[in-house]
Amino acid sequence: MSATTLAPGATSPTASRTSPYRLSFAHVLRSEWIKFRSLRSTWWTLGITVVVMVGFSLMFAAVVTSVSGQGGSPEDMGMGSTDGIGVMVITVGYSFAQLAVAVLGALTVTGEYSTGMIRSTLSAVPRRLPALAAKMIVVGAVTAVTTAVAVGLSYLVTYPILSGDGLTADFSSAEDQRALLGAVLYLTAVALFSVAVGVLLRSSAGAIFTLVAVFFVLSMVLGIVQGVTGADWVQTLMNSLPASAGEQIVLGGGMSSPDAIGPWQGFAVLVAWTAALTAAAAVVLKRRDA
Repeated sequence: MSATTLAPGATSPTASRTSPYRLSFAHVLRSEWIKFRSLRSTWWTLGITVVVMVGFSLMFAAVVTSVSGQGGSPEDMGMGSTDGIGVMVITVGYSFAQLAVAVLGALTVTGEYSTGMIRSTLSAVPRRLPALAAKMIVVGAVTAVTTAVAVGLSYLVTYPILSGDGLTADFSSAEDQRALLGAVLYLTAVALFSVAVGVLLRSSAGAIFTLVAVFFVLSMVLGIVQGVTGADWVQTLMNSLPASAGEQIVLGGGMSSPDAIGPWQGFAVLVAWTAALTAAAAVVLKRRDA
C-alpha cells in the first residue's frame, strides 16, 4: 500500500474539482422555474386557464347581447342593472378557471412526490423551506401573469360584441377596476392555497379532491342550504370559507348575496387561509421524511 504525500501548500485534486457554485435562494428559484416549465402539464393547465376564461367571456357576451337585442334587460337575467355588466362578462370565467389553477398548484408539489424527485429536491436544499418558498413564488408569479393575460384577452374579444349596446367595462369605475384586479388576485391566491394543500397531502388525487370540495362543493351546498333555510349561521359560515369569501373581490356588490362579506375583507379571509396552510405546510415539510 502506498500513500501520496502532498507538498506544503498543495491542494487535493478532489478539492480542486469542487463546484464553484454555492446554494443560494436565486439558484433554488431558478431550479424550481426550470422544473416548472419543463412539465407538459404546466402548459396544458395554463392553456386551459386562458381558454376557459376567454371562452366563457365570449359565450356570456353573446348571451347578453342576444337578450339585449330582443328587448330584454339585465334584470331579466338576474344580473341587476347594466352597471358592471361589462366587467362581469370579462371575469365570468374565473369560477371555472380556478379549478385549472388549483390543479396546477397541487401538481407542482404532488408530481414530485409521485416521481420521487422530491428526494433530490430536498437533498439539494436541505433546509427545505427555501424550496417551498421558491415553488410558491414561481407558481404565484406565473398564475398572476397568465390570468392577467386571460382577462386582457377576454376584454379584447368581447369589446366588439358589447360596444354596440354600451355594455363594455368602465375602467374609470373603482368597482370595475377592483373586479378586474380581483380576478387575478383571487386565482393567484387559489394557486398558492393549492401548493400548500399539495405539500400537506402529498397525493395528487387527494389534493385535487380536497380542492374541488373546498372551492366548489362546500360553497354550492351551503348556497343551497342558505336559499332553503335563510339561516344566518349559514351565511356566517360561508363568509368564513376560503372560496365564498375570497371570490367577493370579483363579485363585489354584483351577483353576490346582500349579506356577503365585503370584497377586500373576503379576500383577506382567503389570504389568511392561505397563510395558515402555508405555515402548516412549512412545519410538515421540515419534520416529515420525503
